[in-house]
Amino acid sequence: MLIRAKAPLRISFAGGGTDVPPYPEKEGGCVLSATINKYAYGTLHPRDDGQISIESVDFGISINYNVDEDLIYDGKLDLVKAAIKKLGGQNGAGFNLFLHSDAPPGTGLGSSSAMMVALVGLLKEFKNMPLTDYEIAHLAYVIERKELKIDGGLQDQYASTFGGFNFIEFLKDRVIVNPLKINQDVINELEHNLLLCYTGGTRLSAKIIEDQVSRYERGEEEALQGLRQLKEMTIEMKNALLQRKLNEFGELLGHAWENKKKLSSKITNPVIEEMYDEAKKAGALGGKITGAGGGGYLLLYCPFEKKHKVAERLKNLGGAITDFAFDLYGLQTWRVNGQ
Repeated sequence: MLIRAKAPLRISFAGGGTDVPPYPEKEGGCVLSATINKYAYGTLHPRDDGQISIESVDFGISINYNVDEDLIYDGKLDLVKAAIKKLGGQNGAGFNLFLHSDAPPGTGLGSSSAMMVALVGLLKEFKNMPLTDYEIAHLAYVIERKELKIDGGLQDQYASTFGGFNFIEFLKDRVIVNPLKINQDVINELEHNLLLCYTGGTRLSAKIIEDQVSRYERGEEEALQGLRQLKEMTIEMKNALLQRKLNEFGELLGHAWENKKKLSSKITNPVIEEMYDEAKKAGALGGKITGAGGGGYLLLYCPFEKKHKVAERLKNLGGAITDFAFDLYGLQTWRVNGQ
């Protein structure tokens, strides 16, 4: 018997940064996001010899432990070790874990958190734990941010768990996921006009987030203004999406990006700025770097008749265009019998 899981990566349209503590506790944050058909995958195969074997394709690492051996955080698959420890994965006869993601960590699509969600999904099935979606997302957040002390926000775990288009509110004592009912013709148009381009570099989001948080806690006016305007624009973008004002939605992507850059000087760099400027000259209405910034994927909204020109301009600058569609399901787990 095998247990499989897949958790989707996400695109954050606006609001990223307002989900990073302590801002949500003090002023409340919100994010507009959608999951895409790029996934973190996991397979768990129970075994009866008291061994735990973990293989990660993305990192090219395989490690083996006894179930009663202390899992030490040493920089080698610590996310996996933390999930196993938190969900009681060592209380049993052992298992094999095989892990793979469609995008490496540091590209701004929430791949690390998606992998954590997939791990929680696998282990809760293995341990027969009746967890709700909110409990899965919260547990993934606690493991990643509290147990391992990895700087970051709350949006990725909830987006990957719930899937689809969501307006997510981050309040002092709770998170509220508001699923958005987006008609298929609007989804088709978004897939027609959105362009996702890999800029050719990953980044350490923790450094960017650390700088953002310190600026907020020091009360720097530009950072405060950027966060508050981001909240307003996130609500505007949600309304534009629901009202099918997609050109307005595309333009707001760019306005939100300008406010995002106020949070930290590390969010952008000359390569990103050149790509964005050239995309705008070629016809893009607006866009942003996904995730914390500093590298990864550039998301652009282009009238379809100009999309090929934008793509060509970005390719000439060394970008790689990535095809995608939206995922509407979120975390999925299932059992495969007879293997």
